[in-house]
Amino acid sequence: MRRMPAREVERGIATMTEPSTPGKRVLFMAEGVTLAHVGRCLRLADTAHRSGFEVTLACDPRYERFLTGLPFRTLPLQSMSSEQFLATLARGRPVFSRSTLRRYVEADQRLIGDAGPDAIVGDFRLSLSVSARLARVPYANVTNAYWSPYARPDFRMPVLPLSRYVPPGMGDRIFRIARPLAFALHAAPMNRTRRRYGMPPLGADVRKAYCDGDLTLYADLPALIPIYDAPSTHRHIGPVLWSPIVSAPDWWSEVLAGPKPIYVSLGSSGPVDLLPQVIEALRPLGRTIVVATAGRRCDVAAAPGLRIADFLPGDVIAAKACVVVCNGGSPTSMQALANGVPVVGVASNLDQILNMGYIEQFGAGVLVRGDRLQTSVVRRAVERMLDEAHYRQRAETLQGMFGSVEPLFNDALRTLIAMRLPKGAAPASDSRTS
Repeated sequence: MRRMPAREVERGIATMTEPSTPGKRVLFMAEGVTLAHVGRCLRLADTAHRSGFEVTLACDPRYERFLTGLPFRTLPLQSMSSEQFLATLARGRPVFSRSTLRRYVEADQRLIGDAGPDAIVGDFRLSLSVSARLARVPYANVTNAYWSPYARPDFRMPVLPLSRYVPPGMGDRIFRIARPLAFALHAAPMNRTRRRYGMPPLGADVRKAYCDGDLTLYADLPALIPIYDAPSTHRHIGPVLWSPIVSAPDWWSEVLAGPKPIYVSLGSSGPVDLLPQVIEALRPLGRTIVVATAGRRCDVAAAPGLRIADFLPGDVIAAKACVVVCNGGSPTSMQALANGVPVVGVASNLDQILNMGYIEQFGAGVLVRGDRLQTSVVRRAVERMLDEAHYRQRAETLQGMFGSVEPLFNDALRTLIAMRLPKGAAPASDSRTS
């Protein structure tokens, strides 16, 4: 039985480790369906490079703007389009079909052969459950702890076609009953793909597919999202914070020198069609509203006190903000909490709802369902963050638990490389997850 050490509970993330292992080749493979997975791999790849590892990063060429000037090699990795991914997710269907996973496995094998890594780090590249094992290269899966089979989240119904017609409380009860079947259906394409390549299935729970790896690294605070009775191959490394390097807009200095603004970003996977309604809700509060659209088109009229850009240094504006309004996903919410700023999450998919469920339970933010969005609801949620001191106090409590991700991640890389198997040996696996 594995319990969280008291040190993890009290301080969140440890910060001490040993020197790195120079000269070893690490291949980072980022699934491109959302920018979150690419950004996390960019940050971890840079961490490994600065620690002396020989790094190659593979991601979809549509993120080329974020790859220029990197001090390590990059390779193209085709991914499903964001539009197809979000549309499939909104219908409640498995996000990766058998045919997609097979194409991914074939592409992965070619790329792994080209890179010749000693270890692979993947972020939501589920096909690595097969392709890394075929290549006999140890694989670390970077994911979020709320997807762990060893976590105990409060499951709520995501925004689906059905959810709009069912009261939230009833919808949550229906979802809790139907969830095991739904998770089994989502796990089926991966299990069939593994069988095709002579590997045992992972079981009837999609969380096992999402968390499969020789190491499973949770990019979360253990005090916020704990796991229970997990094997030693599952470990927290802490939130992986990343912000794009972009040119500052003309109004940037004015905002940073002025009163605390409200920062709004629905990211690359949030309901961008709701952005005008969110902004309308915030205007009566009389604060500057800073919006990052993540390069997505949105029909928002110019107005006094409204500042809009495609991309912004999220860490800087989150530190300046009084409240962060986001899609409820991990990247922007963690930027806010790293600066002691409370979060309002306008969440739609299950990933966002799970993340915000933990933040809300901790008292550092509020979840607003995307399918129940009203201007009055958003405004009241932000007013609560501003008026009720305990939200900021709880956010500041979490802020004190953030530490450097580098020592824990580098330690994980050394552990992973030490797993390299002699030719003909069987990959190690945890019987409880496979």
